Amino acid sequence: MGTACVNISPTVFPIQLRSGKSSFVHDPLHVRAVAFENGKGRAVICLIDAIGIGREMSDIAKSKAAKKTGWKTEEMLICATHTHSAPKGGSGMPGREAYEKLKHDKLEEAIVLAIERLQLAKIGFSSEDEPSEVRNRRWFLEPGNMPPNPLGEKDQVKTNAGRNHLVRPAGPIDPEICVIDVRNSRNKPLALIANYALHYVGGVPKRIDDKDREVGMASADYFGEFSRIMPYRIGGSNPPADFVAMMTNGASGDINNLVFTGTRAPRSPFEQIRIVASKTADTAWRAVKKIEAYETKPVIATRQREVNLPYREPNEREIKLAEDLLQRTRKERDAINSRTTSVATRVIEYANPEHPRTEPVLIQAFRIGDQAIVSMPFEVLVEIGLEIKKKSPFERTFLISMANGGYGYLPPPNQHKLGGYETWLGTSRFQPQSSDILIKNLLEMLEELKKT
Repeated sequence: MGTACVNISPTVFPIQLRSGKSSFVHDPLHVRAVAFENGKGRAVICLIDAIGIGREMSDIAKSKAAKKTGWKTEEMLICATHTHSAPKGGSGMPGREAYEKLKHDKLEEAIVLAIERLQLAKIGFSSEDEPSEVRNRRWFLEPGNMPPNPLGEKDQVKTNAGRNHLVRPAGPIDPEICVIDVRNSRNKPLALIANYALHYVGGVPKRIDDKDREVGMASADYFGEFSRIMPYRIGGSNPPADFVAMMTNGASGDINNLVFTGTRAPRSPFEQIRIVASKTADTAWRAVKKIEAYETKPVIATRQREVNLPYREPNEREIKLAEDLLQRTRKERDAINSRTTSVATRVIEYANPEHPRTEPVLIQAFRIGDQAIVSMPFEVLVEIGLEIKKKSPFERTFLISMANGGYGYLPPPNQHKLGGYETWLGTSRFQPQSSDILIKNLLEMLEELKKT
């Protein structure tokens, strides 16, 4: 096994955050990678502190790393933590352009370094629940309290509804923290891969810039803080220098850290991130302590498929609503819903006969010993992850979301029927049966891996 941790904190300022331009970084951002090899089997899991990873960026990094190492691109999984306080790459300003290049370069570098550093190791697997920091954010409300959706109609559920008029959450949670614990030949900690179905936490401090404006700061959120403190949980006060810990994002599309039915004591900036990171690190440590046996020659195998998913096709009612809304002023549309303009525009776009009817998405299934891992390029709602865990032929299975691309939210069919933010055209682009299509393919791939 081999590990790598590469710093991707920005060096060219100002940077572009979701909150606006900034020249401040609160805590470092990284790309972390762990490579596995045993005989003919190979796999790399690479995690970037970013809100997402586009398909093009992922494909380019894999292709370049493959040319340098001889490993196959289908043996590589690249995913994002989904921190909302990471800088944006792109074009239009020096900070964005420099950060775009930095991410491209460092993704490739991390994968290559992890492969170059392969060494003898053994692997253990476990899990432990941490239910206190995960909550379903989609809620049924008391009758008469549902605000209009972007098309001016009423959904059955509301996302992040506040504390008033709540009836019950519209879905479950998944409290399980899964861990893969890697030890070197001297039984020293080498890597820990964790997985938890929880969105980013937020609450990153702000600063006053040289123009006396309050601006945000770049941060890796609780994912980065978990990775910083986990070496001390596993390795004590002097953790090995080459130890790499990473927290991958599970099926957290409708799961966050807000308190809906009570009142949380006020937090100082970054405090809640530290609380969540500390709790998850403690839970991961407890999971590791439960491991009774480590595999020295685990089966390493991967499967990959590109699946064409059908785009949504707006019906006549939706098209008429969108057309009427786009005839109104922006102020009138915003009074209905802040996303009315974008959703109505997307309805017209998807109704165009020339709009593509399908799009290929990449899914993967990895086997690392007795641990199965599946990935989807979406913000996956929690029921999908739970269904895969339940139906998997492996005793231990977890899902990594926002992997090898980013295509918005993926709700299951029953959640599509309820409506809500995660189901609107603009946040969710594929037809309701798409999750069933992907689950079917992933379960087939897991059955193949079970026979290896």
